[in-house]
Amino acid sequence: MSSASLRQARWHWHVNGVNAPAALRQWLGSGGSLTARLMAHSTAFRVQRLHQRSALCLPDEARAIGLVRSQRVWEREVVLRCDERPVVFAHTVVPLTASASDWPLFSALGEGSLGSTLFYDPRVRRGVLEFARIRAGHPLMLRACAALGTSLQEPVLYARRCLYRRRQGTLLVTEVFLPAVLELAAATTLTNTN
Repeated sequence: MSSASLRQARWHWHVNGVNAPAALRQWLGSGGSLTARLMAHSTAFRVQRLHQRSALCLPDEARAIGLVRSQRVWEREVVLRCDERPVVFAHTVVPLTASASDWPLFSALGEGSLGSTLFYDPRVRRGVLEFARIRAGHPLMLRACAALGTSLQEPVLYARRCLYRRRQGTLLVTEVFLPAVLELAAATTLTNTN
């Protein structure tokens, strides 16, 4: 497999298109707020903001948010932690043309949850979920590893993304599920059986 193909993700319209393990498909395909679901599976949920800055978007992100080519966008990257375990690496891009009235809280989120904002604003329209396998050479895999300060042993991580619209603005959220997310389901099952 060429290094160029490792840097691209093939996005599918159905969760079965990525052939993820059954336990992970439940996380990938779940509707509603991922933040709320993670909070329900842990005693302490936290958003660890890595950065929020202007950056060059990935080519497939450019198409998704309506740009003709990769351009500079507002980029936000966070790690979602449950009981201090990193379970999701989240990457959000917003075109620089978006105004404060399109996404009024985006610049002030800090370590707040973007998901909570998106799901409780009646003006936000949520698109359909798309799913992909992220391989070792993909930029989001590299960024997730850098955020964790370690290299992951998994050759593939599973991700989903969704396009949101508010007024004239678009916002694309990509969530890369880290291996520890499967431990949440196992811990919850053990707790419920005791």
